Amino acid sequence: MALPSYLLALDQGTTSSRAILFDQTGARVAMAQQPFPQHYPRPGWVEHAPMELLESQFSAAAACVAQSGVSSGDIAAVGVTNQRETAVIWEKATGKPIYNAIVWQCRRTAEACDRLSAEGMGSYVRDKTGLLIDAYFSGTKFQWMLDAVPGARRRAEKGELLCGTVDSWLIWNLTGRHVSDYSNCARTMLFDIGALRWDETLCRRLEIPMQMLPQPVPNSGDCFGSVKHGIPGLEALAGVPVRGAAGDQQAALFGQGCFTPGQAKNTYGTGCFTLMNVGGTPLRSSGGLVTSVGWNLGSDTTYVLEGSVFNAGSSIQWLRDELGLISSSSECDVLAESVPDNGGVYLVSAFTGLGAPHWDMYARGAVVGLTRGSTKAHLARATLEGIAYQVADLVDTMGHDVPGGVTELRVDGGACVSDFMMQFQSDLLGIPIDRPAMAETTALGAAFLAGLSAGVWDSTDALSALRKSERVFTPKKSREREFAVWHKAVERAKAWADEAQ
Repeated sequence: MALPSYLLALDQGTTSSRAILFDQTGARVAMAQQPFPQHYPRPGWVEHAPMELLESQFSAAAACVAQSGVSSGDIAAVGVTNQRETAVIWEKATGKPIYNAIVWQCRRTAEACDRLSAEGMGSYVRDKTGLLIDAYFSGTKFQWMLDAVPGARRRAEKGELLCGTVDSWLIWNLTGRHVSDYSNCARTMLFDIGALRWDETLCRRLEIPMQMLPQPVPNSGDCFGSVKHGIPGLEALAGVPVRGAAGDQQAALFGQGCFTPGQAKNTYGTGCFTLMNVGGTPLRSSGGLVTSVGWNLGSDTTYVLEGSVFNAGSSIQWLRDELGLISSSSECDVLAESVPDNGGVYLVSAFTGLGAPHWDMYARGAVVGLTRGSTKAHLARATLEGIAYQVADLVDTMGHDVPGGVTELRVDGGACVSDFMMQFQSDLLGIPIDRPAMAETTALGAAFLAGLSAGVWDSTDALSALRKSERVFTPKKSREREFAVWHKAVERAKAWADEAQ
């Protein structure tokens, strides 16, 4: 009798939840996607309703399995990957959230972060967590909810509340276990990435009772439990083990086969995230990048150097949804290629601040260089170029931190389908840009982690052999002058919200 060989990946993202079924060759068998609402209660605030998020993920999983025609007995395991840093607190007894999830993009805790920095906590946070103090990370989000929701802190101290990032929320609802994998724990600003445990000093400083926090666990193994019986819509998955989990960016690095130190990838999603495998020692950046756990397979830990762009694909959505300049994302490409250059127009998409290497929580979006002759085609081109410029900043910074730098960049995410942007990225960096045949690398990484534990694959070498390139873009012209002008535009966007108050 053949062993089960399919892997179901649950890919819970910032704007939609997806479920993808893979076979043992890494090929996609079926996929379902379910969008869910975004909530913006105040300028700079971003929230998700945890139950809407959960229902969208369960709905996508049910639809994917039904579409595939594969029986649960053929599914070896489930892998989970998720938007990182987004924080949820819920009641231990009922599973009811006490407040909306505070999304990674949300800036509401910027002042709390300023206070931590003023107290001199920056060096301690960097040494223990590998991160910089910023509202991006989960710790101050948990703190805010405990302070803002009446009675929450008292209930947390009594052991009545649980908290976690989205992986923890999903797995608790799927299996009943309150766990979180090391890669997600490493994004909370509460986790000691060297010792692989919650840091008591940081939890005490942010007044977060440690009993609320999930148990940290490896990224691949039998530590997550199995899908419970009685979950509406997921009856077909009851009893299937959850065997792997990772934050979406670490999962994408794993799915891209970046198993050797020095290999790097960039994901062009809602934001952009450039990660480099730096091996078994947590390298600290001198240029504003952060260090996180990439993955732990039960024995050895792989660390990554990372830079984040907060708004990438979301800036294309802004053109479409808020400005109405395009009717689809692909139209942005068509418009960009309809003009020979950007006409002197530059877009800095700092809608929710700037990430690495600038780390400016008060920066805001800016369009500069407009003239009477500027058209929507110039703005579309400036939007795509602006994404590439920000990625180039990250890759250049890695080159200062790591001898030899990045010599090839593997890419994935929805916006990497843009041939124009990938060519522009290659020109900017002066290195090849490798786009894989399997674009769903985040979900594939989760499937790989689950499949290693379930015995579908026996090594990372076997996973590397599955990766195929769809197209490699090579440099065609220098973009140094435009890059220098874009940096001038960035300076105009910095500290805007702080100065405007």
